Formats: sequence, structure tokens, C-alpha cells
Amino acid sequence: MTCIEIRDLHACIDGMPLLKGVTLSLAAGEVHAIMGPNGAGKSTLAHILAGRPGYEVTSGTIRYDGRDLLIMTPEERARTGVFLAFQYPVEIPGVSTATFLKTAVNAQRRFCGKTEIDAIQFSKIIQEKAEKFGMNHDMLRRSLNVGFSGGEKKRTEILQMAMLEPRFVMLDETDSGLDIDSLKIVASGVNALRSNERVFLVITHYQRLLEYIVPDYVHVLAEGRIVCSGNKELAFELEERGYAPFMTNETTNEAS
Repeated sequence: MTCIEIRDLHACIDGMPLLKGVTLSLAAGEVHAIMGPNGAGKSTLAHILAGRPGYEVTSGTIRYDGRDLLIMTPEERARTGVFLAFQYPVEIPGVSTATFLKTAVNAQRRFCGKTEIDAIQFSKIIQEKAEKFGMNHDMLRRSLNVGFSGGEKKRTEILQMAMLEPRFVMLDETDSGLDIDSLKIVASGVNALRSNERVFLVITHYQRLLEYIVPDYVHVLAEGRIVCSGNKELAFELEERGYAPFMTNETTNEAS
């Protein structure tokens, strides 16, 4: 069953075209990787899917499990299982990581008609999951992402993902600035959540991340549209040849 269906999506910000006809289908159980040069529209696509304000969709459609995603608020999308791991996670001073996660998890449970998790039960669950990602109790008590290293911020987002168990997961250049040990921990968290009920969209510049999170499909996004798609071998080709060959008119026509 298809989870996300994007058809001929055009979008702009402040009148500047960013997406120029993106078409993409993502089915539950699949991992899709989007690669492309800076300014191609990769993060723009993720932000539009998550519902970030400021982007104007001028034409095209996005269906999420058969529903019109574009009419849903960001909060509705999150509660129904849309999750975006940011390239640069925001800091929230004064709100501990544990409090933030407890609030988010219980908001999702209320939306689904489930009983909220009490403090004692939640503490046990979050500590068990945090240990798997190399996070100690002190990190859970600290203000969300405040003073965290790049690796700690990414681990925290993977912990959020593990706690919320979203249906549609987007990772926006989550490998940015990570050392190899942090990268492996992040990848192990993603791989642990791979299932037939969940779809991943992994946005990255480099093939390195895809050595640990092996995609089913790789897409090249250039100049606001998908110009080429293939299997994981396409990522190796991009590593060797770069993006220039995929940005020519000839290549774009072949991908069409």
C-alpha cells in the first residue's frame, strides 16, 4: 500500500520557484534516498511534507494514506505519523528532553484515543530506549538540544523517532557533521525501526550514510525535479561521477 504519493508538485518561497514538478511514490516498508546538489530542493521537499510555514505550493498534489496532506496542519501531520529529523535540530531552553518527549508521546496517544503514559512508566521506557543510543540519564534531564554536540542532537532525534514510532520518517541530512561512531548509532536506530508499516525518506549529499542505511531506491533531485531514479548502485555512481551529468538536458530527458 502506498504511503506517500506526490504528483507534479510545484512550490515556491517569496515568489522564487523551488520545486518544479516533483513526482514520487513511497510505499510502506521502503527506504527511499534523495541525493542532489545544494539548492536542488531536497530540504524544501521535506519541509513541505512536514508542513513548515512559508512555502507556497502552486500546483500538484500530495496524498498521505489516501488523504490530502496539504490541507493538514503541521500538528495533524505529526499526530498521524509524519516525522522530520532536521539537519539542524532546534534548541528549547528550559524544557528537558524527557519532558518534551513525554508531552509529544502523550499528545499522540490522546489523538489516537489511547490512555496517556504516567511518569513512572514513561521514565522506564525512555531510559531503556536511550541506553540503546548511548544516551545517559543526564542528557534526558538537560534542556532539549541546549549545549548538545552535533552527534548528541542527532541521537536525541533518533530517540524521538523511537518513542513516537512514526509511519512516515524523513531524515534531512541527518549525517551532517557526524563522526563515524555517531553515524553508526544513528543508522542502527533507523534500521531497528525499518518495518513493513513504515516508510523512510533519507536526504543526503553523500553515499557514506547509505552504506549503513541501505536504500531500496535512490533518486536524484536537481533543479527542482527528480531527474533520475535507480537502486542503491546509483549512489555509488553519484559518488564517482558527481551530479553534473544528471543536470544536463539530455539526462533529464532520459529520466523522464
